[in-house]
Amino acid sequence: MSEELLAKAVNLAGLVEYQAGSVVSREVLTKPTGTVTVFAFDAGQGLSEHTAPFDALVYLLDGEAEITIAGKAIGARQGDMVIMPANRPHALMAVRRFKMLLVMIRS
Repeated sequence: MSEELLAKAVNLAGLVEYQAGSVVSREVLTKPTGTVTVFAFDAGQGLSEHTAPFDALVYLLDGEAEITIAGKAIGARQGDMVIMPANRPHALMAVRRFKMLLVMIRS
């Protein structure tokens, strides 16, 4: 964990900047029980379908995404939260550029 983030209010969306044609991430917290990461996706960028052995929570900080879980597409916008269940295939795509907070729970 970065010392600069400890014991103060932090603007999560400001921790990562958009980059043309890219997905940018910054890990905020890493513990044996899970991680907290902030991502910025440029329009049209995404993460291909994959599975994870633990639940994950996505909170959109900015923009608009399509999150597909087990073949079901879910539209999400700034302020929306989506829980991706463990062991279910999921993918993310930027409908327009977006930033998200990803919380992965390992226990």
